[in-house]
Amino acid sequence: MKNLIKIVAFSFVMLLGAGTMNAQTLKQNQDSPEVIAKKKTESLSNALSLNGDQQRAVFRALVVKESNYSKDVNGKDMKSASVMAAKTKHDEVLEISMKKALTADQYQKWQGMREQ
Repeated sequence: MKNLIKIVAFSFVMLLGAGTMNAQTLKQNQDSPEVIAKKKTESLSNALSLNGDQQRAVFRALVVKESNYSKDVNGKDMKSASVMAAKTKHDEVLEISMKKALTADQYQKWQGMREQ
């Protein structure tokens, strides 16, 4: 009877340990809006020489854009009027946010980068 209790207790401890090990190896979803926005913010920061406040504002604007795109645009028929309207609306919100966050020179460079 003692051996049975020891085996059950040992098995329980091992199951808890395996769960902890599995949780530690989980990776962040590479398609999440935050990951995409972080990558874009890093490249914009290098290209436009953004300061800390600008980086935070650009990151927030890009997260909003990416999350809205994932809900309303990505994976949907781009020829649909409602999808095109949603895309235009989200792009306009991004334009306004970027215009507020960037200097005039940085904004011009950013627009040039978008057209490419």
